[in-house]
Amino acid sequence: MYTERYETESARPGSEKASPNADFRFAFIASNDSIDSMATLTIRQLDEKTKTRLRVRAAHHGRSMEEEAREILRSALTVSSPVKRNLAETIHRRFAEFGGLELELPRRDAVRQAPEFAE
Repeated sequence: MYTERYETESARPGSEKASPNADFRFAFIASNDSIDSMATLTIRQLDEKTKTRLRVRAAHHGRSMEEEAREILRSALTVSSPVKRNLAETIHRRFAEFGGLELELPRRDAVRQAPEFAE
């Protein structure tokens, strides 16, 4: 972070004895502070087709490619992912509104002996 010390208290930006550039320096420091808090992301090996699609999508939305990429990341990461359920729970939830169905299960016989293949 960029910090500048002033010779005297009266030389601070906004004071009567401040130099003409003091306000500019203060704005510069404040600007750099906000920039320092932003992350930079570099995407390597992005194929041409994806880059072209991003450029077209950005133009369609009236944004730069960089702003469009930020918006895509923002929207993808703010949507909560659905809760994972197993297949049986999903099927049960889907058909639960139709009510239950009683099926008569066939009677099972005793387990047969496995055949022997000895000679």
